[in-house]
Amino acid sequence: MAEITCRGLLFDLDGVLIDSTPAVTRVWAQWAIEHGFDPAEVTRKAHGRPSIATIRDYLPYADAEAENQKVERAELEDLDGVVPLPGARELLTALPAASWNIVTSCTRGLAEVRLRAAGLPIPARLITASDVTRGKPDPEPYLKGAARLGLPAAECVVMEDVPAGVRAGRSAGSCVVALTTTFSPEELRRAGAGWVIKDCRSISVSDAPEDRGLTLVVADGAF
Repeated sequence: MAEITCRGLLFDLDGVLIDSTPAVTRVWAQWAIEHGFDPAEVTRKAHGRPSIATIRDYLPYADAEAENQKVERAELEDLDGVVPLPGARELLTALPAASWNIVTSCTRGLAEVRLRAAGLPIPARLITASDVTRGKPDPEPYLKGAARLGLPAAECVVMEDVPAGVRAGRSAGSCVVALTTTFSPEELRRAGAGWVIKDCRSISVSDAPEDRGLTLVVADGAF
């Protein structure tokens, strides 16, 4: 087992705390078909990035804002199968409320709807695509997520599931723990993940003196 000392945790949402993959796949596959693109390719590219970034990649001359609104409406309406991932609720419950935040590439409205659907708490300091100018893999989201906790990013551990998010966390100066819910261990390590695990069940919080912050224990079986 490995121990990681930090003062805060910054969680991505989809693929780390909740499983929204069935809904995301349905929405982006339908969008891809409507516009004549390969559904599997579009869905894979959309994971972990602001929706509007994917739209601009595929439709550079379209009204990206209008298209983005259509995609978000579809995602807000499709909550079938949105559930907490294994160990997510238990890990959040074990953490002091002031020590963690969520940093997600979806909008605030969508993040709150999905958290409610999964039965997970909504942090007061939530950072979403609505709060940043540059999305992942830019470090801005994680720098702001740490700042909302009153901490430098270097004192936080980032929990991610996609290479773009891993790169964002590393660029912000954080250690990154990556989950293999969406990408392979090899892809996540190439992006810069320090630890690669299956899901939140592989992380526990150890008792530590207050002046040491948090001690996270990464269980045996990490990739």
